[in-house]
Amino acid sequence: MSDNNVFASLRGSGRVWAVAAIHGELQRLQSLHRRLADDMAAGDQIVYLGDYLGYGPAVRDTIDELLLFRRAFLARPGVEVDDIVYLRGAQEEMWQKLLQLQFAPAPQDVLKWMIEHGLEPTLACYGGSVEEGFANAREGVLALTRWTGQLRQNMRTHDGHTTLMSVLRHAAYTDDNGLLFVHAGIDPSRPLSAQMDAFWWGSTAFEMMEAPYGSYRLVVRGSDRRRGGVRVGAFSATLDAGCGFGGPLTAACFGPGGQLLHLLEA
Repeated sequence: MSDNNVFASLRGSGRVWAVAAIHGELQRLQSLHRRLADDMAAGDQIVYLGDYLGYGPAVRDTIDELLLFRRAFLARPGVEVDDIVYLRGAQEEMWQKLLQLQFAPAPQDVLKWMIEHGLEPTLACYGGSVEEGFANAREGVLALTRWTGQLRQNMRTHDGHTTLMSVLRHAAYTDDNGLLFVHAGIDPSRPLSAQMDAFWWGSTAFEMMEAPYGSYRLVVRGSDRRRGGVRVGAFSATLDAGCGFGGPLTAACFGPGGQLLHLLEA
């Protein structure tokens, strides 16, 4: 777990705010950020639990809002760069795979699956379209390579977007191993280094946890594909209240011992 490109470490002695899946819901994110700005105290840290892209109507502006709040947060006295962490969600994982679509063995099938799972607004945000994607997939590898290259270039024209996508982590944990933050879940039978796609797509075993996962007192996730709402149990917590699907955007504040201190909705 020492690979800083994969996992992020947070101070176990302070409070940690965790923000659930956003799904391009700009107004909800802006409202939540205003509340966080008022409620965050000195020494607080913040983890965004992924799925900034997809589904919602304002993907590009949502990323811009994340970057604006980052600047404001880092300007606070005593705040360090490592006090704010962004996890990779399923939507960000799909976007990175789409940018490598020319290497897929069945690109039309892969593209169809991604569109069915909410990627179309992200594609439109960066100047692409579903029709173009399928047309280039039918044409072959060279056409797909040109198309995905243009999408990459379009993304670079938006300040900070490519950089943000390059620093997304698979998970974050407090340095006392008390809290573990993930996007969609974990497989409790596997070590953290072997979770693979469970980080992005979850595991049916996550909600059936009857004991702590390793040394972690609580595992917190930000996305639930089953849309079961916010739930906080003895060993796991789900913060997804359905943002992007008609529900609010949620942020929760956890104390050093893993206790839930505050729950905000916007």
